[in-house]
Amino acid sequence: SRTRPGSPGHASPTGATRSRGERTRARLLEAGVEVFAARGYHAARVDDIVSVANTSHGTFYLYFAHKEELFSDLAGEAADDMTALAERMPALEPTKKAKAQLTEWLGEFAALYRRSGPIIRAWTEAEIGGSESGRLGTDTLAKITRRLRSRIRNVAPPGIDARVAAIALIAMIERLNYYVITGQVELDDTAMVETLATVMHRSLFGTAVPAPSGVTYP
Repeated sequence: SRTRPGSPGHASPTGATRSRGERTRARLLEAGVEVFAARGYHAARVDDIVSVANTSHGTFYLYFAHKEELFSDLAGEAADDMTALAERMPALEPTKKAKAQLTEWLGEFAALYRRSGPIIRAWTEAEIGGSESGRLGTDTLAKITRRLRSRIRNVAPPGIDARVAAIALIAMIERLNYYVITGQVELDDTAMVETLATVMHRSLFGTAVPAPSGVTYP
């Protein structure tokens, strides 16, 4: 039977060997991102990944049992990054400083979506919706939604249900970024982020926060 690096029964590597192994594994993961981006999750093959990584099938199988395992590792990294981003979500307040912090956070969200685009697109493929990776994507967005819900609950005016508002706002943020990374729409990043921040603030605080430069409220 085959044992992969770090698995039971595999000899402990020396520092130099471990370093080479980490570089090889990282190269395979990077190749996986490139292949998933170009071919999509289902069409991607191990052949494609080893070709891009300029390595052999034998080397691939030292680190991953199949492409699904490689994708699962990539999905886990993206989920960790998004969870960390959720933890950094700023408080919602009717102040210029809070508005600027929200704008910065939405910019980080957009940047993360661009970096993790191929993985996020694969999350949304209906065929893997019931898989562990598909559930991971759903669970990760749920964490962000819960964090936003807690922020909204502290400031929501009468008539706004914090849970409904959080789901609606995350759906807006996530889908708009998804449309951009899939090429369905072309938007200026700055305009997109500033507009999202303005829409979120206006939904909670009306016109208490000045509009961004170039935007005029009716």
